[in-house]
Amino acid sequence: MNTFKSTLLLVVLTLFLLFVGERIGGRNGMVLAFVLSVAFNFGTYFYSDKLALAMYRAQPVTRAELPRAYEVVERLTAKQGLPMPKIYMLPTESPNAFATGRNPQHASVAVTHGILELLDDEELEGVLAHELGHVKNRDILTSSIAATLAGAITMIARMGYWASLFGGYGGGRDSRERSGGLSSLFMLILAPIAATLIQLAISRSREYEADATGAKVTGNPYALARALQKLDDYSKRIPMQASPSTAHLFIVAPLLGGGGFGQLFSTHPPIPERIRRLIGRDHV
Repeated sequence: MNTFKSTLLLVVLTLFLLFVGERIGGRNGMVLAFVLSVAFNFGTYFYSDKLALAMYRAQPVTRAELPRAYEVVERLTAKQGLPMPKIYMLPTESPNAFATGRNPQHASVAVTHGILELLDDEELEGVLAHELGHVKNRDILTSSIAATLAGAITMIARMGYWASLFGGYGGGRDSRERSGGLSSLFMLILAPIAATLIQLAISRSREYEADATGAKVTGNPYALARALQKLDDYSKRIPMQASPSTAHLFIVAPLLGGGGFGQLFSTHPPIPERIRRLIGRDHV
């Protein structure tokens, strides 16, 4: 069901991108939106993993340097029939982890120094099983495409607003009328918000499924639930400095938001709800 929801949301996001382009710039705007989506998704497919790892100064580590993580990942990949991913270390004390890569054959798993210090062996296994769940479910590519499409919608809306002030995209009188100042102003405000909400809905649904996959593989949902509770507590004490464009990659949200309306823009579902789905109650 989560896979179906994610696919549906991606289709909606793509159609919304074309709608924004058409409303702002007519046929020319829709063509531009399509070209941008193709270009962004091409770049995302081949380079999103490298950019994410470089952004956080992640360094590759060998089995001799990090035997504890290697042993767990080797055991879990063998159990699921997955290729062995590359292992990276992030030089930060904030406890967190993420997986990236366009498919299981080109996957990387990154852990912070802080998470290795915080979690016991069972909890670390739960976290790494969660990240490999993202790899197995191909969530990494789905989330990255969603992020780039949302970014393209925001770019189109901004371009459309400024173009409306200077005569549109050259699509004729009809397109200029439709891309008038008030309409473009509303699109400038509402389109990025709508795109972001769709993107975040994809990210949240993927987290639930990765939790379920990780718990099933290890047969120990309580270990992952304990890890999530610890990570939630300690990541607030030592917050992760992360970019909003990559926040969805991490196992716990590095950008902390408040309740109420702010929860709409959280890249992750609430930790108590994730724990409840794992063990039937919202705390360990």
